[in-house]
Amino acid sequence: MIRPGRFYPNPETAADNAFQRNADRGSNALTIMARKEFDAAVQTLREAGINVHVFEDTAEPEKPDAVFPNNWISTHHDGRIALFPMYSVLRRRERRRDILEALRKHYQVTEVIDYSPFEDQGCCLEGTGSLVLDHVNRIAYVSLSNRSNPKVIQHFADDFSYEPVIFTSIGSNRQPIYHTNVMMCIGTAFAMVGLEVIPNRAERQQVRARLEKTGKQIVGLSADQIADFAGNAIELHNKSGEKLLVLSSRAARALTEDQRERLSRYARLVPLELPTIEVGGGSARCMVATIHLPPRS
Repeated sequence: MIRPGRFYPNPETAADNAFQRNADRGSNALTIMARKEFDAAVQTLREAGINVHVFEDTAEPEKPDAVFPNNWISTHHDGRIALFPMYSVLRRRERRRDILEALRKHYQVTEVIDYSPFEDQGCCLEGTGSLVLDHVNRIAYVSLSNRSNPKVIQHFADDFSYEPVIFTSIGSNRQPIYHTNVMMCIGTAFAMVGLEVIPNRAERQQVRARLEKTGKQIVGLSADQIADFAGNAIELHNKSGEKLLVLSSRAARALTEDQRERLSRYARLVPLELPTIEVGGGSARCMVATIHLPPRS
């Protein structure tokens, strides 16, 4: 997780991110509030038994979305790390070699695959914002948008041996939803997914069928729940192996009592208070770049 050095809604991403909102405070006030929310979130995760690596954002160059690192990096069980091409020029500054070197000190890193040259072709794939990965069944669910290009999707799928399941989801602004991980969350035994925001019937049926075939219990999300970041959740395992579903308090409130009860069968809900950070268009899942690398012995 990256503790923000500067935080404010990124003007370069406002056009296609309907989850982003105009702020009623200046960037200095927003940064202070975002840091407080970040620190409280880290404390909550650690108290829940999750091992959290915190890196401080660098002061220069300025990076308003640095708190959302899952878009530029993913790590994998075989020791490989992927670096991703970003849509916003401001966000391309977030890729940091010093973080890679820090990970090497604690984990076995066998290779770094850098997809960022695709930016020169105008092709982007924003990490596990674009890719919702079913690690067990090797499936990558991807909703197409400016941030998720088919060419790069296929390169990732070939390199990491994932089956791509590609579709388009439409948000409240009638534009493609900018990241898959705001309308879909894959857990070990469940899937939270906004099937109703996939307008193409064949694509909607394909997603449902793939989830059902892999044994996922589907918890359907409405468009309103997705707008409240209910899909932007992540299942984590703590040090004792307990499954936790991390999401924002806003997202948790958006769920029905029946949905919370069903999800609690599979994981303990861990809500985080993130009202300021969510102004930036991301929520709890976006703040976590999960580490799947094998530890150094």
